Amino acid sequence: MAVSLRDVPVIFEYVGQTESSQQVEIRARVNGFLEERVYKEGSMVHAGDVMFRMDRKPFEAALDAAQAEFNQQRARLDTAQANLNRVRPLAAKNALSQKDLDDATGQQQAAAAAVEQARADVTSAQLNLGYTTITSPVTGLSSFAKKQDGSYIDSANSLLTYVAKLDPMWVNFALSENELLRLREQTTSGALKLPALGMLEVEIVLADGSVFPLRGRITFSDASLNTETGTYLVRAVFDNQEGLLRPGQFVRVKVSGAERAKAISVPQEAVQQGEQGSFVWTVTAEGKAQPRLVETGEWNGTDWVVNSGLHAGDQVIVDNFIRLAPGAPVKAHPAKLPAVAAPKAVAKQGNGGAANTTPSPGGAPSAQAHAGAKAALLFEVGSAQISEDAASQLAPIAAQLHGAASARAVISGYADASGSHEANLKLAAARAKAVRSALLVAGVAEDRIELRPPADITAGTKDEARRVEVTVVPAGKPAAAREAQ
Repeated sequence: MAVSLRDVPVIFEYVGQTESSQQVEIRARVNGFLEERVYKEGSMVHAGDVMFRMDRKPFEAALDAAQAEFNQQRARLDTAQANLNRVRPLAAKNALSQKDLDDATGQQQAAAAAVEQARADVTSAQLNLGYTTITSPVTGLSSFAKKQDGSYIDSANSLLTYVAKLDPMWVNFALSENELLRLREQTTSGALKLPALGMLEVEIVLADGSVFPLRGRITFSDASLNTETGTYLVRAVFDNQEGLLRPGQFVRVKVSGAERAKAISVPQEAVQQGEQGSFVWTVTAEGKAQPRLVETGEWNGTDWVVNSGLHAGDQVIVDNFIRLAPGAPVKAHPAKLPAVAAPKAVAKQGNGGAANTTPSPGGAPSAQAHAGAKAALLFEVGSAQISEDAASQLAPIAAQLHGAASARAVISGYADASGSHEANLKLAAARAKAVRSALLVAGVAEDRIELRPPADITAGTKDEARRVEVTVVPAGKPAAAREAQ
């Protein structure tokens, strides 16, 4: 295969741990004896559900005493008010001294203040009585009870249990200081293209190797370095309505959405290991095999990204290594794409029928194979990651383009029928770029791929609104005709 420079999707992998988005301590707010645990340990509880009850009798007695004190103070206020009403006219006629009026006024005001104090004591007693019934403030998964029935609870041992909210779920992972500096350097130099923070897509792999079905988004990155670990905290948020994720799980985090600009990638089987490190076999201008030391980076699907050692135009051998030796003459043939399954029924075909991909006698697809063939690749809701099904639909399109050097691929992205218009536009563009990157990885030249902005974001059904259409257009066809395809 001929090495070419192209934008290659990059997936960063980290080790992460799940965390509840809201873990609440359930504590007793008054001192007393724990009478009853109401909830079932480890069960889901809803906001407002009763979890514990404390002995109410001392608090009911305290409320009755506060109410009685309030009534007593109100009676004293009534007496003080009546006395002031009698003294005030007599003092106005000089029948009583000013001191008598001042004393009556002071007694009335003191009684009024005592009533307010008694009213506050009643409110406090009512609150304390209400605190004997302990409820959950959030909906989530309950933990075990830390105190058993009959235990005396005070401020020193008030923690009764926890409730952890499961939806949404946080996944925390860390970037080392060196990793962050390297990313900044590559981004500044243009070697790495990073989207906005909210457009990075996160996938997690569970301990058994299964992939969590929903994708997440990065919503938070710590501004300061953790001096104990030398890392920066990054957090992704996942919808978890089914409760499949639980707090404390260790997961493998895959962050996608970035692209390595003008990178070189070769199939994994082309990279071999020798005494001096990784190397590939190349074909010189004289038609001889020559090993070339390379520095590999991350994986991109089934390819290695090569950081150094190869240049655009180099011929890399991807098969039949057994007979190779330095300087051995070789007869090179262009590598062919591996055979793939036929597109599934979800793919739309142009011209009212299925695209004809029957090989011509020479082994390449016939002209009918690329005369207006079209496929519609469906993406998961909110995702710009190409699935295996979509990749299987895209492989025949790439094969058709290889068989017709003059044909072009026209890509039009759509987006989900929900969400803001701006978010839909960004998602549609990200999906179209993902398809373009897949075609570039398959060996299609960049100048043969036309990436169009989405013309209609939410047209059609919900399935149609999350598609990317890829149309093979023969060279020389008028733009209007290509648009009609």
